[in-house]
Amino acid sequence: MTISLKLLFEEIYQAKDEEDLRSHLAPKIGEYFVAKRSGIFFFDRLPAEQTLQKVLNIALSLEHNPIARYIAERHTPVHEGLVTTPKAWKLICPRPDHWHVMAGPIVNRAQVVGSVGCTREKSMPAFDTQDLADLSAICLHLSAWTASLRFAQSAALEPQHQSFTINRLTPRELQIANLVALGRTNAEIGNELWITENSVKQALKRMFRKLGVSSRTEMVAQIYIK
Repeated sequence: MTISLKLLFEEIYQAKDEEDLRSHLAPKIGEYFVAKRSGIFFFDRLPAEQTLQKVLNIALSLEHNPIARYIAERHTPVHEGLVTTPKAWKLICPRPDHWHVMAGPIVNRAQVVGSVGCTREKSMPAFDTQDLADLSAICLHLSAWTASLRFAQSAALEPQHQSFTINRLTPRELQIANLVALGRTNAEIGNELWITENSVKQALKRMFRKLGVSSRTEMVAQIYIK
């Protein structure tokens, strides 16, 4: 395996937007899990073509798809072996390249806004508990990235001082600011983002210069208090 989890985490935070995430990260996730197919979907960003929408209404249906139902109820990754039998799954999804399926949620504000998934053919091994653990870590970072991006996009629509301030920060810097606002220490931020404590310190210095502040308190006040 040439791709590591750490590399995937770094790829997430290098993505410029959700389309960039789908086109560049999804294939690497597929490579990591040795999958036949892989994809990242944001439900509110899906194309609205009638034929595609009909397919998606079945694939994402909580009534027809036990994987979708499990993710919606528990907000955690799952594979088909946990929720149904091989015989039942073949009826639900007869595609030979979807014999084994694993998917996990992308969560924002307590809502499942997207999903990341991988599939394997019948001749390939089924997904196991280690795969679920690794996908859970990926989903955690995808959810954090999505929350930061959408928060910045929402703020950018507001013609106020706050949006001007936020637009100065990169998605990664905004994520660090969010954690600072939650009271995390540099060491805790580093552990949560899989970067060194010194990287956090250097990032904060850059952020202070951009915002013209000299303390964490001033930074949080400028970003979050209108």
